[in-house]
Amino acid sequence: MTRSDLVAELAARFVQLTQRDAEFAVKAILDAMNDAMASGNRIEIRGFGSFSVNQRLPRMGRNPRSGESVAIPGKRVAHFKPGKALRLAVDQHADLPCAP
Repeated sequence: MTRSDLVAELAARFVQLTQRDAEFAVKAILDAMNDAMASGNRIEIRGFGSFSVNQRLPRMGRNPRSGESVAIPGKRVAHFKPGKALRLAVDQHADLPCAP
């Protein structure tokens, strides 16, 4: 599902929302989540999951072509942990084929 699919689904489910209002709501939620994670905060949505920021330490990697060692700097990365309700919902539909 893309962002535009999400906006269309929201507008279809809530007839009182116009397409423009649904787009504004999705943008506001995603912007708030983006700002919270950029400042290092954790986001928890009950029944869905939690988003957090993990710290990756600097490490030594290897260039596969030359075999030469390469220093990989540390960085902060986004991490998602699904909630129990989401895991159960996905597991119930495990027999369905995955979309490409």
